Amino acid sequence: MKIRIPQGDDIRYTETHEWARKESDTLISIGITEYAVKELGDIVYIELPDVETSIEAKEAFGTIESVKAVSDLISPVTGTIVQVNESIAEAPEELADDPYEEGWLIKVEVEDPSEFEDLMTAEEYIEYLNEESSEPIEVEEEEE
Repeated sequence: MKIRIPQGDDIRYTETHEWARKESDTLISIGITEYAVKELGDIVYIELPDVETSIEAKEAFGTIESVKAVSDLISPVTGTIVQVNESIAEAPEELADDPYEEGWLIKVEVEDPSEFEDLMTAEEYIEYLNEESSEPIEVEEEEE
């Protein structure tokens, strides 16, 4: 499987295939990885919480439904939702086009910024995928 996995100090990953991008010291954008999008197949519905909802790390904050399954969306950090991507909620199939930029799901004001550092780096996530996946993971090069 060939997928994009953005790398850098500002993005981290979870074992449940969410990504977290540091927008500032206390603001984190959250979405799902391209691996998750491809595994789910055609995404038909996303349920996201309201702004000002408190969420906990490692707990569900919403659901994503595809023609194959319904899965929980698991928060990588604890905090309060300050923004919800309504355009993705209205057109979830667009996640397949760009899960990392336009496909963010929520933005969270975090309680403990150090939670971000505890998440997997891109290199660790790629290693994790190769251990868990039944087929080899080939990472596409990022365009500059």
